[in-house]
Amino acid sequence: MQRWSVVVPAKRLAAAKTRLTPLTSALPGDRPGGHDELVLALLADTVAAAVASCAVQLVLVVTDEPRAVDVVSALGARTVGDEPDSGLNAALTHGARRARTATGGPVAALSSDLPALRPAELTAALDAAAGHRRGFVVDAAGTGTTLLAVTAGDLDPHFGPGSAAVHSATGAVPLDGNWPGLRQDVDTPPDLHAAARIGVGPRTAGFLSATSWPPG
Repeated sequence: MQRWSVVVPAKRLAAAKTRLTPLTSALPGDRPGGHDELVLALLADTVAAAVASCAVQLVLVVTDEPRAVDVVSALGARTVGDEPDSGLNAALTHGARRARTATGGPVAALSSDLPALRPAELTAALDAAAGHRRGFVVDAAGTGTTLLAVTAGDLDPHFGPGSAAVHSATGAVPLDGNWPGLRQDVDTPPDLHAAARIGVGPRTAGFLSATSWPPG
């Protein structure tokens, strides 16, 4: 089995997951930092699953957020600053280059908001990606990307709206598998509902339990 480096981007908390604000702004008044807690919980469960995958030798988180550094370092990930400071894809490109310098092996970019991700799902997806120069996993909505993996050459990420079509057009092969946790990224409250139905990791589950969400 090939061993991969997995690069995970993490924005500064003030700019992260703004479409979840309708949910976190409705939390009880005694949790004023609830939005940041949720963002860090999503990141932590994603990184923990990646670290636990037997196909992964390095998890590298690209971030300038000190609290994110503390969280992921405690889970066994390494961190690097977002030196380009030019958006998501520039951060992933920077992280991929640093990871490849460190390990010399294949590199994958993984979304930071996959709280239902299972290590075995990531292992299976990376095993499938090993047979292609570039491969990607389409998100649950069918238009985005949650994983982009390259065995050779540049990562060339195009994460963002419509990224699945762009990755396909630039030569990446869509990877097929029963990986609900890997596909279910969380950008909106309905996404979080969907992830919770799959079963989220302990940090996100703890947040949801502590905030009694979803209500009723």
